[in-house]
Amino acid sequence: MNIEERQYPIGKFEHVDSLSEELISEKIAIIESLPQKLEEALENTSEEKLNESYREGGWTAKQVVHHIADSHMYSIIRFKHTLLEDKPTIKPYEENIWLSLADTKEASVNESMLIIRGVHSRWVKLLKSMTPQDFQKEHFHPEHQKNISLFTNLSYYAWHCQHHLAHIKLVTE
Repeated sequence: MNIEERQYPIGKFEHVDSLSEELISEKIAIIESLPQKLEEALENTSEEKLNESYREGGWTAKQVVHHIADSHMYSIIRFKHTLLEDKPTIKPYEENIWLSLADTKEASVNESMLIIRGVHSRWVKLLKSMTPQDFQKEHFHPEHQKNISLFTNLSYYAWHCQHHLAHIKLVTE
């Protein structure tokens, strides 16, 4: 497996234009299943293994789990702002800098798994309550200089779940 395949083991995110209730349900199911799939992938994994990277220059499995917790906390907040405000401008964050802070450097994988389980439980309740019209609501992303719909965000985070789960499996399997 070359470096690009290890960086994008499921391929790069591809935007889907066609919004359908079936596709929405499929994406929500992926988000809903992530905590269980992560627990299975991490089961009986040694601390030594957790500190291995899935590719040269990449994050360790432990950092990936902490990143998922950070990123998905941020995502539910973006969803809420977008549902409650008219095209809000979201605040981007520097993933690598967040991973350098003590709460991630010193935290165990189990601490981030508690966050992931809780956030995903709440996030899925929110997602399942949304209408197809809600998924058309947009926020402005200043890094990308464009409006992004909640459906695109849902699709991205479903991909994000599978993408990082694949990274962890490259280390743990």
